[in-house]
Amino acid sequence: MIIAIDGPAASGKGTLARRIAEHLDLALLDTGLLYRAVGLKTVRGGAAANDVQEATKAAETLDFSELDDPELRADSAAAAASKVGAIPTVRQALLDFQRTFAANPPQGRKGAVLDGRDIGTVVCPDADAKIFVTASVEVRAERRVKELRERGLEAIHTRVLQEMKERDNRDASRAVSPLEPAQDAFVLDTGGLDPDAVFAEALNFIRSRCKCD
Repeated sequence: MIIAIDGPAASGKGTLARRIAEHLDLALLDTGLLYRAVGLKTVRGGAAANDVQEATKAAETLDFSELDDPELRADSAAAAASKVGAIPTVRQALLDFQRTFAANPPQGRKGAVLDGRDIGTVVCPDADAKIFVTASVEVRAERRVKELRERGLEAIHTRVLQEMKERDNRDASRAVSPLEPAQDAFVLDTGGLDPDAVFAEALNFIRSRCKCD
């Protein structure tokens, strides 16, 4: 069983993916961490995040253990991820990594949940269930500000909103694997829903497409 969960930043897809994976006992891959890891690795090597040669090299040599780096949750890693994610050779290098995980879930799991931006359209177009999680950019910016402040970090709403708009534009307008829902995806707007309601709607959809508990 393969479940694809896509959506823009701070839409709630990560929280939903974790809950679905835990409830159905499936393996979980936050594919955004792959791009964050590549971006962080590229910058740490002394290159700009949009350096095609260095970013591609970082993607081709990425090890699963690098996804445990706590710095991957920083906004700087997110910004770098958006830049390396626009490089076609980086996306190609990480494509096999993601497909191998989906086809061969670790620890003998019966399936996998992949959370990202192009899972249902590119990585796993034959996924059993596809969900595109979204919300208005204003709602998502408010969520990100709250998250940052809860972590003790400074967050100015206007700056976060502008950065999110710029990232949305990069993700939606890139030539390779732009952010968009698959034609057969269930589009789930989380703007007016609490996490439990989002989980319930998603699980009902998955049950309508798959034989699962």
